[in-house]
This record gives sequence, structure tokens and C-alpha cells, in this order.
Amino acid sequence: MAVPLFSAQFHTSILTQPLPSSRSFSVGKRLSCSSSSTSMEHHESKFKEFPYAAVPHRELMVELVSTVENRLGESLLPCTLPSHVQYFENESATAHASLYVRSGNSSSQVDFILGSWVHCNLPTGGALNITSLSAYLRPSTDAPNFLIEVIRSSPTTLILILDLPPRKDLVQHPDYLKTFYEETQLDKQRQLLEKLPEVKPYFSSSLYIRSLVSPSAILVSIETEPSQAIRIDEIIQDHISPVAKVMLDTWLDLCACTKRRLTDDESADLVKRDQIIKNKTIEIDLQSSFPRLFGQELANQVLGVLREIYNS
Repeated sequence: MAVPLFSAQFHTSILTQPLPSSRSFSVGKRLSCSSSSTSMEHHESKFKEFPYAAVPHRELMVELVSTVENRLGESLLPCTLPSHVQYFENESATAHASLYVRSGNSSSQVDFILGSWVHCNLPTGGALNITSLSAYLRPSTDAPNFLIEVIRSSPTTLILILDLPPRKDLVQHPDYLKTFYEETQLDKQRQLLEKLPEVKPYFSSSLYIRSLVSPSAILVSIETEPSQAIRIDEIIQDHISPVAKVMLDTWLDLCACTKRRLTDDESADLVKRDQIIKNKTIEIDLQSSFPRLFGQELANQVLGVLREIYNS
């Protein structure tokens, strides 16, 4: 289980293991985040705290979220997720999660951005921590979306997924490949990380997932010796952060803030394609992992809200 967007589908084998009991959950009172400024600020703060991430990891996520919100400004609407979807945990407090969604206004090319973090104790000891930020664009543009996901299952292991997933077939549209991936030289960012001795390619077990990423996607696993756990924090700060910022700036400049002219037929095709991916996100990953982490009742509530967002 990861996050309820494209990156949710990059689940790891860690979550196929039996997880701590999640028969029930604790969320407190059911309040809309727009029902009071105090409630909204509390849950927004909870998400942006990234409380279970190590300092360099947390600083990276906070900077990426802040960059997106500052650049897009008033084109993003306030979060309207119910409070019990913005933050929730199971009854035994072995699994916690926070979701944060901001939709684009009517004039924005951004459909919505979604940030999340998930923390759960592992039956083998230790904990799994996942943080992510994803952004979907509307069918008024065919530019790529954006995603980053950082998965840490121990102090010495990390999986990074970072990409601008294409929304058109790159074989049929070579100009698209040239504009978004060749001229931007995004592949150099992947090459920078893969020069590090601790970095190895990461391959999703799902062929469907592999078909969705771009040729310049960064999918890597990072592992250090037990005595060198601090090395991963150094890699996040000195190597992952600069690469992630370059890719996010590229997305903001070239995709989110640049208009592209599409025909009605092209927009209609994008609507169909985007919806398939959104539906697969829930079908492939979340319908199985959410109940196992948080119990069926809470999973149904959260997934119900997410389906409304995806289908709006």
C-alpha cells in the first residue's frame, strides 16, 4: 500500500506480510475541514509535519509541497477533505495515515494535487514509512503528471519513485517525447543518482505499472550497511533533494503552467485514459491494502471519498 494516486500502485512485498490487527479505528469526531479554521489548520499541520520521517526526508517533502502551493497559488482551492480522511489511525495505533488534497480552480490546468504519508509497525519489528506527493492535470492539457514517493522500511533501506508520467503514447507522438523528456534532459537526473554505489534499479512486480512510467523515470532502491544508517539521510539531502527539485521545477514550468492546444477528440481521449489509471489505482492496490491496515469500515469511508475526487 502506498498512496491513493498513481504512485499507490508501486506497493512493495513488505505489505504482503501479515500486519498488526486493524479491526477498528480511531478518528475522533467527524468534522469537515471547512467546518472550522481550527480543525482545518490542525489536520493540515498534521500532514505537513510528516511526523515519522527522518529530518532530511521530512525537509524534502515539506519543501516540495510548499513549492507546489507557492507556485500555483490561488489556482489551488483549499482542502475540503473530511477531517477523518485527513488523518486516521487504527484502534491499536499501529498504523497511521494522513491525506491532503487541493483541487485546482476552474481556470487551472491542475485537476488536483494529493500528498500523503503512511506509517505502520511491521510484524518483524521496525516500521514502514511512506511519503508521497502527486499531481494530476486536467484534459485541457496533455502534459505529464508528477509523482514522488519515498518508501522506507528500515533505517538502511529506501525506495524512491520519481517521475513525470506521460499521458500520451510516446511512439505515436515523438514530439511529446522530445518536448518533455529529451529537451528537458530529465534522464540526466536518473543517471546522477545511479552513479552512487548504494543505488540499484528498482523493478515493480507489476508489468502494468512498468508500462505507465516515462523512459526517464527514477525507480531505485538504496541500501546501506547497518553501521552506515546515516548515509541514507546524507543521500536524501545531498542527492535526492536536488534531483527532485529539478524534476518538480520542470513539471511546474513546462506542464502545470504552460498551456497546450488540444482538439476535442484529443481531450476526450485523455479523459478516458486518465480515468482508467485512477480506477486502477484503487482497484489494484488500495482495495486490498487499506482494509488490512485500517479495517474495512474506515477503508470504505476513505476510499469512498477518494472515488468522489477521482470521478469529479
